Amino acid sequence: MKFVDAHIHFSDAKYSEYTDELAAEAKSSNVVALVSNSMDFESSVGSLKLAEKYPGTVYAALGIHPWNVRALKENELQQTLELISTHKQSEAVVAIGEIGLDLRYGKMYDKQLEVFKEILSLAEKLELPIIVHSYCAATQIVEMLPSYRIKKVLMHWFSHPMSALSKAVENGYLITEGPPLVYSKGLREVVRRVPLTNFLTETDGPVIYKKPPFNGKMTTPSFLHEVVNAVAEIKKMDAADVAEQVARNFQQFFNVKLS
Repeated sequence: MKFVDAHIHFSDAKYSEYTDELAAEAKSSNVVALVSNSMDFESSVGSLKLAEKYPGTVYAALGIHPWNVRALKENELQQTLELISTHKQSEAVVAIGEIGLDLRYGKMYDKQLEVFKEILSLAEKLELPIIVHSYCAATQIVEMLPSYRIKKVLMHWFSHPMSALSKAVENGYLITEGPPLVYSKGLREVVRRVPLTNFLTETDGPVIYKKPPFNGKMTTPSFLHEVVNAVAEIKKMDAADVAEQVARNFQQFFNVKLS
C-alpha cells in the first residue's frame, strides 16, 4: 500500500533537526508524498526549501494561517503573496495553505477575513488549490467560497457542523482527517458521511496526540497506517482499496504523479 500525507507542517521548528530522519521513515513506511503546509512567510520559505530538498516526495503549500494574523510583520502578507506568485510554476508548489478562519479568535476575525480574502483572490488568479483551516468557521467558509472561481478546495481536519460538511461535499471539496480519527466518534461520523472520492489522509504533525495508540509520541508520517485502517473499518472496505483511492485523490487534487 502507498500512503499520502496531504497536511503536515514539515517546516515547523519542532521537525527542523529531524527532516532527513522523517523523510527516511516516510519512505520505509510507504508514505510516498507529503504536503508541507505553512503558517507564515518564514515557514512558507521553509516548506519550499524542503520540497526542493526532497523532490518527488515533499511538496509545498504556501500561505498564512489564521492563528498567525495577529503576529504578521509589516509587508509579510505581501511578501507571502509574492512568494506564491513567483513559485507558482514550480513543480514543488502544489497548493496555497494553510489558510482560513478560526472564530475562537474573535477579536482578530476582521483581520483574519481580510487576509483570507487577499489570499483567495490570488488563488483564483493563479488557479492553485487551497488548503483551508475552518475551525468554528466552516459554515461561513463554505458559504463564501463559491463567490471565488477556485476549482480545488481541501477542508483540513473538518469536524463540524454536518450541514457545512454536506455543502462542502456538494461543492466538490475534499476533506482530510488524521490520527484522531482512530478514537474520535465525531470525526468517524464525518468520514462515514464523506464519499471516499472526496477524502484525503493527513497527520497535521508535529501535533502530539495523547490517546492510544499514539500515546504522546511526536507525530510522524508512519501514523498514516492507523488512519487508513480506521477509514477502512468505518467504510467496511479493505485497507488496500482505501489507500489506493486516497492516493488517486491526492494525484488528481494536487496534479502530481506519485512514484
